[in-house]
Amino acid sequence: MQADIDGMLTLKTWAIVGLSNNSARPAYGVAALLQDKGHRIVPVHPSAPLVHGEQGYATLKEIPFAVDVVDLFVNSTLVAELVAESIHIGAKGVWLQLGVIDESAVQEAKSAGLLTVMDRCPAIEYAKKS
Repeated sequence: MQADIDGMLTLKTWAIVGLSNNSARPAYGVAALLQDKGHRIVPVHPSAPLVHGEQGYATLKEIPFAVDVVDLFVNSTLVAELVAESIHIGAKGVWLQLGVIDESAVQEAKSAGLLTVMDRCPAIEYAKKS
């Protein structure tokens, strides 16, 4: 898994599913950290908010440009559908946040050639590198 973590942290454009302007939610802080590390963040949320200066989209399919990583801040029951969408849009990796677990969806992503990380946080992984 460490190779996939390291690989994804080098990728530029991160679609963050579940990101809104609620600063109390973990996605908000993680998105800010990713921006600080030089990543482009793309909020994906049903209300499609503008977050940290970046235009949001209601779904992954609505994003009009290539996405490298799909970062999932969602209930585990939604992962399988989102992994299928990630494969469909040509993402290079899927990152399931802390507590987001779906072994079969991760296996599907791996089978499709995507980098995969499950039950980890990129903010914590960056902190380990410091």
